[in-house]
Amino acid sequence: MMNFLRRRLSDSSFIANLPNGYMTDLQRPEPQQPPPPPPSASSAPASASPAAERRQPPQSAPPQQQQPPPPQQQSTGSSFFSSLSNAVKQTAASAGLVDASSAVSSAAGRKFKLLLVIDEPHTDWAKAFRGKKIHGEYDIKVEQAEFSEINLIAHADGNYAVDIQVFRNGTKVVRSFRPDFVLVRQHSFSMAENEDFRNLIIGMQYAGIPSVNSLESIYNFCDKPWVFAQLVSVYKTLGPEKFPLIEQTFYPNHKEMLTMPTFPVVVKIGHAHSGMGKIKVDNHYDFQDIASVVALTQTYATTEPFIDSKYDIRIQKIGSNYKAYMRTSISGNWKTNTGSAMLEQIAMSDKYKLWVDTCSEIFGGLDICAVKAVHGKDGKDYIFEVMDCAMPLIGEHQTEDRQHITDLVVSKMNQMLSKTPIPSPQRPTATQQPQGAQCNPKECNHKARSHCSHSACTPLGRQQSPRLPSHSVHLHLQLSNRVPRLKVLPAPGYQRKQSRSRSHSLLHSLLHSPLRSPLHNRSLSLIHNLTSRSL
Repeated sequence: MMNFLRRRLSDSSFIANLPNGYMTDLQRPEPQQPPPPPPSASSAPASASPAAERRQPPQSAPPQQQQPPPPQQQSTGSSFFSSLSNAVKQTAASAGLVDASSAVSSAAGRKFKLLLVIDEPHTDWAKAFRGKKIHGEYDIKVEQAEFSEINLIAHADGNYAVDIQVFRNGTKVVRSFRPDFVLVRQHSFSMAENEDFRNLIIGMQYAGIPSVNSLESIYNFCDKPWVFAQLVSVYKTLGPEKFPLIEQTFYPNHKEMLTMPTFPVVVKIGHAHSGMGKIKVDNHYDFQDIASVVALTQTYATTEPFIDSKYDIRIQKIGSNYKAYMRTSISGNWKTNTGSAMLEQIAMSDKYKLWVDTCSEIFGGLDICAVKAVHGKDGKDYIFEVMDCAMPLIGEHQTEDRQHITDLVVSKMNQMLSKTPIPSPQRPTATQQPQGAQCNPKECNHKARSHCSHSACTPLGRQQSPRLPSHSVHLHLQLSNRVPRLKVLPAPGYQRKQSRSRSHSLLHSLLHSPLRSPLHNRSLSLIHNLTSRSL
């Protein structure tokens, strides 16, 4: 029956729409059942008649060989119900239908911490974290995907789930999991088409997932003028000698682009990366043309004086590791990151260290950052940008830099992740009413409102759902995005035969429920048929 259920529910679109962990246990191999004990006089059923006992020879081998089929049939039915119960255990815990201690013990039994790395697939971060330990006992399991392949759901009670849809060797792989930590190595926002993933950053912050860099700083880096405003504050504090920030003018829209700057200037339209949206303007005619382009984009723009540069400077900081690079254009393009350029590592001076240390303090602190500056032919330095954890790695020491990022993430996970999982706040349900929480309707002070059965204490529209008898199997139907979820809560110590009989009748009721969706008609019908056979 379990193999039949696997074949019938193997459709990828159906599995992709199921809740997290719904079919996990159903895909596990069935455990080997121990051989049944030989029948004895003490284990003979009480309902057997004396005449039947007389007809059975006391030392006959064939009757013993015919005994295994009934236990095997019973084990098949028990395996089905045990798999169905385990499959929805995680979803039931997130919905608050089971005791929080059971969910904590299940998470505590997991001997690994799950790290979500948001990066392009050309870097294998699973290899970098292989062999690393958290608190000396937890392995690090890496799930890597790009922003475009990620989706998530987060609840106010602290429960969340991340879904990824990636292609591996031409096959679409859909997975749902709950990461403990996030490493962001990709830009979360660009004004290019289909590159706005700020909603995912908001969702991760809503779920309270720790990350490198912090999600607050990543969200603040989604607008370059907003970051430059922080550099202006640093400039006012340290002065032009210690922090030589380039001059910049901000235009919220094209209507204000009337004042002519000193030419030539560099116009930056909106928020983009890798040289996109940057134009060099030599005269006021071209500037007016650019203003009309800004009008079509309906966004902001900034202007900076064009610096005839000798070389570019990049100072990066990864944890406590510092590096400085000098990049000289060979092709003659004024954008040194475009065309051919020569890159070499230079000594880390105290001036450069001051720049990057000061910039790493903005937005509450940046664990990974880089400062970009240009050295003009006039012999002066001009700081024009700071990058966060999405900065690309350059130079001959990229493998070393990845190792520094790995060590930084492991250190942060040791600091932020506790050894014992903290249970999420559970909403009170009908299956979680503590003893002594009932109130006297005449003397009710409404402090036990969440657990009180008094009609005056229960808010309108939030009456507690009726409880099934404690000796039965509880089947709950919860609507989530119009997709019902089946909740199985078997009562401890209850006889399996009566439990299956009761669940059969409840499943029959679910088949005729108006809350079910067409997506689950097929699933409920199969479960109903299988339970009928097992009974």
